[in-house]
Amino acid sequence: MMNDWSEERLARAALSQICEPARPGLAELVDQQGADQVFRSLLAASEDSAWGRRARSLNTADLVRAAEVLGIRLLIPSDDEWPSPLADLDNISCLGGMAGSSVALWVRGPLRLDEICVATHPPVAIVGARSSTRYGEAVAADLAGSLSHEFPVISGGAYGIDVAAHRGALAAEGRTIAVLAGGLDAWYPRGNTAVLDEIAARGLVITELAPGIRPTRAGFLARNRLIAALAGGTVVVEAALRSGALNTANWTVALGRVLAAVPGPVTSALSETPNRLIRDNEAVLVSRADDVRALLTPVGEQDELPLHGRPREFDDLDPGLLAVREALPARGDADLDDIAMASAKSVTQCQAALVRLELMGLVTRSRTGSWRLARR
Repeated sequence: MMNDWSEERLARAALSQICEPARPGLAELVDQQGADQVFRSLLAASEDSAWGRRARSLNTADLVRAAEVLGIRLLIPSDDEWPSPLADLDNISCLGGMAGSSVALWVRGPLRLDEICVATHPPVAIVGARSSTRYGEAVAADLAGSLSHEFPVISGGAYGIDVAAHRGALAAEGRTIAVLAGGLDAWYPRGNTAVLDEIAARGLVITELAPGIRPTRAGFLARNRLIAALAGGTVVVEAALRSGALNTANWTVALGRVLAAVPGPVTSALSETPNRLIRDNEAVLVSRADDVRALLTPVGEQDELPLHGRPREFDDLDPGLLAVREALPARGDADLDDIAMASAKSVTQCQAALVRLELMGLVTRSRTGSWRLARR
């Protein structure tokens, strides 16, 4: 889809290159005055203004050419494809020195962002450590693969848990979105180029930064707020105490979205953040895709989850019979008096139960009158 490069769209494209994302007050100012007026004000700003100097050195025609060459489109809030959940960012006063929605979004891929961000089946963010373990990567890939047809998987395209989630969704032929912290003219990190190419061909890669802008620490933090805002919920899989995933979790809570975490070994430093979030009741413990599905599905539409695991052999056995059977030793025989004492039953009750268990093929009686578990 080719963009209609109106003055407003061109101005928003320019601002996405001139201004750092998530600067408090920027989105509000653009909404009030219009992007074109804000851009003109920057062009007229004094030499002391860094944004003004950038505005005067910018050629908007270069941005249009870059979009056409790269096959990317620019979304602005007036577009039908603009994702409505981003508006919730305007209700957050400030978090970590950042606030506000995006001025514009650069998008590459065949899917429509508005159709992915539907309220009934919203995207699920799966985030975590870059230096992940095989356990964490396996969990992330499995969750993504199981959820991605119903709930598109969104993550940051980084090493570790992020790329494991993207790969899991792609392997299952589901939908996935990568939100990057730099321009779409060069993939970052380069080691994930093949995966990001595949996402761009089958899903969506998005950013709020113009082509040519390289990732920065502030850019990664601003990217995290977009992941949290676009998703209906976030799942943290492996994250150290000061992991960037914790920043995404904080935005998720501030936005009133669902926060979940996968528990990990207490001996692992990568379990510190998810285990603490669960301990402090900030995140819901999840261990499988059905747990996440139950959190994201609207009330009344989710099938009730079983409260137990797979059925066991004696789940349907009468409790009285089960108590008598459990009183028998794993090996060898026991006489009636010992079984009665161990099961807390009277001798009469115990004898009647043993006869029924014998008819069911669960116990056998020896020639001496003692009892043992039947071999199975």
